Amino acid sequence: MNPLDLITNPLGQFLNFIYNTLAFHSYGLAIIIFTLVIKIVLLPLSIKQYRSMARMQEVQPQIQEIQKRYKNDKEKLNQELMRVYQENKVNPAGGCAPLLIQMPILISLYWVISSPLQYMLKLPKNIIYGNLENGKVVSNGLVQLFNITGKSNVEITVINSFKSDVASKLLDAGTISKIQDIGRGLVSLKFGSFPGFNLGIIPTWHLDTLLSNPQYLALIIIPILAAVTTYISIKFSAAQTSQNADNPMQGGMTFAMPLVTTFFTFSVPAGLGLYWIISNLVQIFQQMYMNKYIIKKKEVVIK
Repeated sequence: MNPLDLITNPLGQFLNFIYNTLAFHSYGLAIIIFTLVIKIVLLPLSIKQYRSMARMQEVQPQIQEIQKRYKNDKEKLNQELMRVYQENKVNPAGGCAPLLIQMPILISLYWVISSPLQYMLKLPKNIIYGNLENGKVVSNGLVQLFNITGKSNVEITVINSFKSDVASKLLDAGTISKIQDIGRGLVSLKFGSFPGFNLGIIPTWHLDTLLSNPQYLALIIIPILAAVTTYISIKFSAAQTSQNADNPMQGGMTFAMPLVTTFFTFSVPAGLGLYWIISNLVQIFQQMYMNKYIIKKKEVVIK
């Protein structure tokens, strides 16, 4: 059993609950609601991390002065740094601990959103991937029935390729109906002549595909928005927590992360790109909230 299943399984059932009740069987709306709830639940950890980073910024001038003064005496350097940390009640690892707690949750979210058959519908792995013995398939699953050859985004690909007459060899009518429902729910914001966003499709930048298929043309907005919101989130975070705007490492991150995000969102189903966009937007508002009500309030108390 994968240790992350302890987190992933309940998150999958929660997403399934949202999809069937609050999101009107819209996968896109379910992801938006799901992301908002998760970010709200994780807000206390984010506040703790932000406070720790802010405290580190406050004592940074003292730390830099000590590093210059005792650069040739490591023992004295460590003693003085510990003194500064203790006097100011700063934990140098305090900003990392909440992040380490959040990482398993964030990784689990990726699997929940990209693997709805396993985590939302609770289909056994052998039904999805077939039974394997010594690396060979001894009985077919949905992957073999629909000739899915890729190794990534397998479950979304199964849903996009789904045919009830083929799947009836493995599944009962109720399960077939649920998978078909998710397949319909993957198409969001469809109205009039607009084809909507098929969140199960991987966006592409290939011009011939964009011009020949309106759905791909519509999806191009998701990687763009993901990159833009990533850039804004990083810039906003740096402006609120860093005293050194000319930090070359910070500047490199500001431009590197949007590029990484763009590559990522052109490599996974659009539903994960939507999650990334909503997560970035929530992060920006969190930064605004924490700057106004957490840091500013702390400054008033000091004065």
